[in-house]
Amino acid sequence: MAEAAQSGPTKASAGPSRSLRNRRLMTHAGIFLTLIIAWELASRAGWLDPLFYPRPSNILNSFWLIYFKNGNVWEHLGVTMSLVFMGFVGGSILGIVLGSLVGLNGLVRRFLKPYVIVLEATPRIAVAPLLIAALGFGATSKIAIIMLVCFFAPFINTLSGVMNVNAEKLELFRSLGASKWQILRKLVLPDAVPIIMAGERLALTAALSGALVAEFIQRDQGIGSLILVYTRNLNMASSFACIFTLTILGFLIFRGMELVDQYIAFWKYEAGRERVSAKRRRAMRS
Repeated sequence: MAEAAQSGPTKASAGPSRSLRNRRLMTHAGIFLTLIIAWELASRAGWLDPLFYPRPSNILNSFWLIYFKNGNVWEHLGVTMSLVFMGFVGGSILGIVLGSLVGLNGLVRRFLKPYVIVLEATPRIAVAPLLIAALGFGATSKIAIIMLVCFFAPFINTLSGVMNVNAEKLELFRSLGASKWQILRKLVLPDAVPIIMAGERLALTAALSGALVAEFIQRDQGIGSLILVYTRNLNMASSFACIFTLTILGFLIFRGMELVDQYIAFWKYEAGRERVSAKRRRAMRS
């Protein structure tokens, strides 16, 4: 009976929450459809120049053409996403490693941190041609550009997380004779994981922008180069279809990183804590 009484409020509280999510989803869908219909009507009425603002119906038709009938977008999309993944991984590793070193070592922090800040203050678009000149045209220079774009957010968040570790816990570890590696692995990095993951979300979203910058400059493969081709040919509907593809990808990437964050830094979220507790209970019963 007690168990049934406890489960009752839980189900009752879950109902309104799900209902509220559904209402919000319907509201957003209504706003989106209203904007699309207004855009279509304004274009048909001649209030918008169809050359620069193609009708949503034409954009939808272009989605069909480039993805299914012609299928020419898939190769470029694969190139862009592979560059995004490699550049993100490289920039994240570099940022987290350097952020940890700078945060843990005062001497390194004093000499290295100002140069990193100067590098971040330098516009990426200005550095990109220099990287291409040094590394040549091709995937290597593109990945280097994306790494540069992705580097700073993991670096600064790791640095902040490492330097703001709980002082009482740190003193306890030192009093127990823990080595620097043990302190880093068992205390510093786990404490810094939530803020590091926040930097990773920003870095992965920025990686897509970095890939476009590289593709706009080199103009050989990728969604960015495809947008340039369509724009040069005044095929604005297909250009908009590519841009909306990037918008959808950016949204999915951000949401995906939020799910990864909920899995890695599970202790921040009630669902994550419940999942781990249930897993431990099953392990104890077995």
